[in-house]
Amino acid sequence: MEPIDDWQWQMANRITDVAALRKYVEISEEQALEIDAAGKKFRWAITPYYASLMDRSDVNCPIRKQAIPSILELQCSRGVQDPLQEETQSPAPGLIHRYPDRVAFTVSSECAMYCRHCTRKRFVGQPVQRTNWSAIKAGIEYIRKTEVIRDVLITGGDPFILSDDRLERILKELRAIDHVEIIRFGTRTPCTMPQRITAKLCEMLAKYHPVWVNTHFNHPRELTEEADQAVDRLLRAGIPVGNQSVLLRGINDSIDTMKKLLHGLLKMRVRPYYLYQCDPVIGTEHFWTPLEAGLDLIDQLQGYTTGLAVPQFIVDSPIGKIPLTRPRLLGLTQDHAVLRNYEGKTITISYPLQIELQEMVAPACP
Repeated sequence: MEPIDDWQWQMANRITDVAALRKYVEISEEQALEIDAAGKKFRWAITPYYASLMDRSDVNCPIRKQAIPSILELQCSRGVQDPLQEETQSPAPGLIHRYPDRVAFTVSSECAMYCRHCTRKRFVGQPVQRTNWSAIKAGIEYIRKTEVIRDVLITGGDPFILSDDRLERILKELRAIDHVEIIRFGTRTPCTMPQRITAKLCEMLAKYHPVWVNTHFNHPRELTEEADQAVDRLLRAGIPVGNQSVLLRGINDSIDTMKKLLHGLLKMRVRPYYLYQCDPVIGTEHFWTPLEAGLDLIDQLQGYTTGLAVPQFIVDSPIGKIPLTRPRLLGLTQDHAVLRNYEGKTITISYPLQIELQEMVAPACP
């Protein structure tokens, strides 16, 4: 195996300074100073693989804007460190229990690449106690004692930065809990470091089914042959793959870009799952879009492409994920409804308020 195709090589050779970055893109002296300034406040690292997708000379390249620190991160006048108030919903280290029957379990603070729009900028890339084994064990014990929990999302950081052995240790502990039915992973490695999705990893994950993976592609340029192969390995191991994009100004907030992304995902057999409104995290204001932008995109997708390609537009919040859509039900009475379709046309449909069911006797079997 060539080193570049080895995920551990990718991690060991992540780009963390301007000198290394200049091997992939043109950086002026002014830009170098801005990158260093932003990087002192918000950590950055880029895999060589992801850097290879960047346009060398275009400063507005959507891959560059997601990965390279910007002085705009320091000019953000709004935003908070923990917009979802996760820290107040954490009954055990690294565990977020917001919904009755499921939890998010942050088992890593590391990522292959530190996205500039990251919701968890407050601790990602930093050494934190919440991800050591004693903290993970405490989280598992909480899950074991809380019998309403049937669904565990293993997230981070990025859990796939952990070794196969550490991941299997966590999975084995969770699978020993009778009331845990579903285990999900949230990982961006199929996009930022597809080399991580090895046959060995997939074989190990398949031992603990049902296992699901949600990943994070934001732009069609990320849908490479390497990403396709990584997804294919997961699917062949029986692991369904969904995608959660974040709506980002200047990156994917046009209908042409979004449709190309969603159609490309379906061709890779990845189900578009969520389109998130960018969380109001400090240092991300330059990525924010009006809510109308997300609603417009959904309106321009519904009916104009297959429903499989249309994600839910989601605003995340301290009280949970809230799907947003423009009203399709315009009026409702006891015997009819006024509905609007994707073209804006309306129709009145009559229906009975109550349906009387008559008992039907099936003929006896001969």
